[in-house]
Amino acid sequence: MKEPPLITANTVLSILAVDYPVDKVACYVSDDGAAMLTFEALSETSEFARKWVPFCKKFNIEPRAPEWYFVQKVDYLKDKVHPTFVRERRAMKREYEEFKVRINGLVAMAQKVPEEGWTMQDGTPWPGNNVRDHPGMIQVFLGHNGVRDVEGNELPRLIYVSREKRPGFDHHKKAGAMNALVRVSAVISNAPYLLNVDCDHYINNSKALRESMCFMMDPTSGKKICYVQFPQRFDGIDRHDRYSNRNVVFFDINMKGLDGIQGPIYVGTGCVFRRQALYGYDAPIKKKPPGKTCNCLPKWCCCCFRSNKKKRKGKSKDNKKKTKNREASTQIHALENIEEGIEGIDNEKSSLMPQIKFEKKFGQSPVFIASTLLEEGGVPPGATSASLLKEAIHVISCGYEDKTEWGKEVGWIYGSVTEDILTGFKMHCHGWRSVYCIPKRPAFKGSAPINLSDRLHQVLRWALGSVEIFLSRHCPIWYGYGCGLKPLERFSYINSVVYPLTSIPLVAYCTLPAVCLLTGKFIVPEISNYASIVFMALFISIAATSILEMQWGGVSIDDWWRNEQFWVIGGVSSHLFALFQGLLKVLAGVNTNFTVTSKGGDDGEFSELYLFKWTSLLVPPMTLLIINIIGVIVGISDAINNGYETWGPLFGKLFFALWVIVHLYPFLKGLMGKQNGVPTIIVVWSILLASIFSLLWVRINPFLSRDGIVLEVCGLNCD
Repeated sequence: MKEPPLITANTVLSILAVDYPVDKVACYVSDDGAAMLTFEALSETSEFARKWVPFCKKFNIEPRAPEWYFVQKVDYLKDKVHPTFVRERRAMKREYEEFKVRINGLVAMAQKVPEEGWTMQDGTPWPGNNVRDHPGMIQVFLGHNGVRDVEGNELPRLIYVSREKRPGFDHHKKAGAMNALVRVSAVISNAPYLLNVDCDHYINNSKALRESMCFMMDPTSGKKICYVQFPQRFDGIDRHDRYSNRNVVFFDINMKGLDGIQGPIYVGTGCVFRRQALYGYDAPIKKKPPGKTCNCLPKWCCCCFRSNKKKRKGKSKDNKKKTKNREASTQIHALENIEEGIEGIDNEKSSLMPQIKFEKKFGQSPVFIASTLLEEGGVPPGATSASLLKEAIHVISCGYEDKTEWGKEVGWIYGSVTEDILTGFKMHCHGWRSVYCIPKRPAFKGSAPINLSDRLHQVLRWALGSVEIFLSRHCPIWYGYGCGLKPLERFSYINSVVYPLTSIPLVAYCTLPAVCLLTGKFIVPEISNYASIVFMALFISIAATSILEMQWGGVSIDDWWRNEQFWVIGGVSSHLFALFQGLLKVLAGVNTNFTVTSKGGDDGEFSELYLFKWTSLLVPPMTLLIINIIGVIVGISDAINNGYETWGPLFGKLFFALWVIVHLYPFLKGLMGKQNGVPTIIVVWSILLASIFSLLWVRINPFLSRDGIVLEVCGLNCD
């Protein structure tokens, strides 16, 4: 299991305690690993929620994830006037500590898997003992059988979902799991809006959902909004943010800028969706006001418009027919009506056609098809809980998506490990717009990989997804013309998929300074005064733009510099590997995985920051670092040997080499950690590659004349 059960439990508790009407909240937890540990942890969480939820709402505490509420170093008595608060807080903290002990007990017990597999309390085998071959499972923990909190109030629904897994089926990883959740939630509760959060992202602001609804329910522009994206904020990152985990330049500058065009891109978590937008429908078209008429024109001026008027009349009749049919279809609620066909159409054949189209698009589930026709949400009145659960099991079966548009036009889009970019891109192509919401108190907070190896692998995954999109039919360079995607929004998506290609020139730029120092040649050519003025103007404009962006986004110079440093580190490692891995995967069908193995750790608040894990991603930046350091040493040594005159040209070469070393400094610091030296395997690989590069350079040496040895008069009188 990737996320610890306690982290998942805190996320669930923060959702159940959110400041929103209880009858409108349902929490669905997707367990794609079918782990009994997750199931048992959710059972314990549902029991603790009966005490935690009323405590949060009674005293209006923030955040509503108990782990982060009890560890925050603030005055928890501030603004608290209830006389029983201190007593009840102490009691709740004790209850939570007992809850943590029970969860830890489950984790300890799960370390030793019985040979015959896990068994449930009634003695039957756990259906998910085989992770790759098990039936679909759904368990409703809260929201049924009159289960209420300790004060007798109703609780939101809590539902465990594990979709069916069978050998030979492509389950499409996270995107497939999200589509299964969309169908299950549509069958059981069918809320018109969906909140998507990762298991390690808890709700930090209990009023975040209300803020998103202000956009979604806006009477003027709300109908065209497909999702409201919140920025990602993280806990547990060191003060200096060595590896730019906060990513503030992206979230506080780039995403804000996109909000002024057609909206931010979807980043995979902390996002509130409109359900109808996920179904692949086009955004509603804003009705234009009627055109003005003028009686001052002669009759012959209007002749050319008569045919258009006739066409408009014909179109208006068709539109009226469509609206009538739509009104008739939205009135269908009962399951038997859907099974028999769409009412309101006399012809028997034509009455079956809409049903066939719906099945080709959404799959063969009459209950789910009925739910897609209810724009305001809600379940069919004629359905029972047993029939809905039976249908929910059906929609998470392996073969349900076969010959449908799921993953192509409906739901989360398949074809990339970064399904979030593809999904948002398709929505924008349908004419929808998105909104970026930055409340004063961060809406969501999560956990970030804070050691170097994990951070590089995270960036590798993102870059690999971008390469997959770049080489697919959904590439924004050529996909979606003539639709609702605005040109500037298209440029933003193009930028999000082509950035791994910059790794090749970046590696060249980081190598050339060392080449200059090792060969004694300055590769940068001499330029004219006019060209130097143009160069300086471009340089100053880029610097001025960066300063304005930092001022506008509220980004500090430290955060901006950390972002620049890690862009170089990730560019020469993760982006480069992702480019070649993506080419092998898409063009040759070869999957290459880079494994991470823990080598050691340390104690302390940020112990993971100093944890070293070997990965091949560390080799390229270390090689560049070594050859640039060697180049600096060789350049200075030559200058000392050759005299004062060689120091002038040396400064220009040293500037570029030191500039590369300064950018790679966090990488070097991450390798050193709190160890006494760089791990041996890194040194061996890097020295080997640097030696090979140097030998190849000596063999090739482009600065040596190819016409043979040049003979010059030495100036000495040999006689």
